[in-house]
Amino acid sequence: MKRAIPKTGEMLPIVGLGTWRAFDVSPDASAWTPHREVLRMMFEAGANVVDASPMYGRAESVVGELLAETDTRNATFLATKVWTEGKDRGIAQMEESLRRFRTDRIDLMQIHNLVDWQTQLETLRLWKAAGIFRYIGITHYTSGAIDRLVEVMETQDIDFVQMAYSIGERAVEDKLLPVAAERGIAVIVNRPYEGGDLFNSIRGEDVPEWAVEAGCRTWGQFFLKFTLSHPAVTCAIPATSNPSHMADNLESARGILPDKAMRQRMIQYWEDV
Repeated sequence: MKRAIPKTGEMLPIVGLGTWRAFDVSPDASAWTPHREVLRMMFEAGANVVDASPMYGRAESVVGELLAETDTRNATFLATKVWTEGKDRGIAQMEESLRRFRTDRIDLMQIHNLVDWQTQLETLRLWKAAGIFRYIGITHYTSGAIDRLVEVMETQDIDFVQMAYSIGERAVEDKLLPVAAERGIAVIVNRPYEGGDLFNSIRGEDVPEWAVEAGCRTWGQFFLKFTLSHPAVTCAIPATSNPSHMADNLESARGILPDKAMRQRMIQYWEDV
C-alpha cells in the first residue's frame, strides 16, 4: 500500500524502516546478517523508506554499506537528519552523512528535533535547489514540541514533518495532522509502538476477535494499522533489526485499514485495558 507525497504526488510505501538503536551495531559486517535480511524483506515487499540520523551512532554507515553491498541505493527512499547548531557544523555533518551513505544525494533531509532550525533550513533549501536533497522537513518525538512543529509548518515551505504517533499518544491528532493535511505536508511517524511500551501494556492479552476479523492478527498489526489508518499519515517507520518484527510491520501495510468506527472501537478498547 502506498500514499502520495502531497507536494509532488510521488507514491511512498506506507511502512518503512527506522534505524534508531537497531542499526547502531558493530563495524564487523559479519554481525549484520539480520540487518541484511530486514532490508531484503523490505525491498521484496515493495517498501523502500529508510530513515536514519547522525544521532543514531553507526546507523548511517551500516545502511550505506549494506545498500552498496546489494546495489539498492537507487531503489531506496533515503532519509536522514541534521542534528547540530551553526551553519558550518550543519554543512559538515550533512557532508559526512553523504559520505557514510556512499551517495551524492539524499531523498529527504530533516532537521532533527528542531535543533537550530532557522539556520539549518536555509542550507536545506539551497541544497534542495542544487539537487542534493529531493525533499526537506523537520522532526521531533515529544508531544511538548507539537506547537513548535506546527509553527514551522504554518510559516515555512517544507515537504515533510516527522513525529511520534500511536494509539497511546494521539496528541498530534488535535492540530499537527490537520495542519499537515491543510498545508500539503507529508507525515512520517516515528515510535508507533512507543519504543515497545505498547506491547508491555497488553502482555498476556489476546488480540480481540473483532480486531482479528478486521485484519489485525497480532498486537503489532493492531497498533500499526491504527497509526497508518489516519489519512494524514504518509508513512510509519518502526525501527527494527529483527526479521520477524519486520515481517509483521510489512503485513500491517496489506489488506484493509481501520475505518473511523473501527478506530474509535480500538481507542475505547485501549483505554479500557
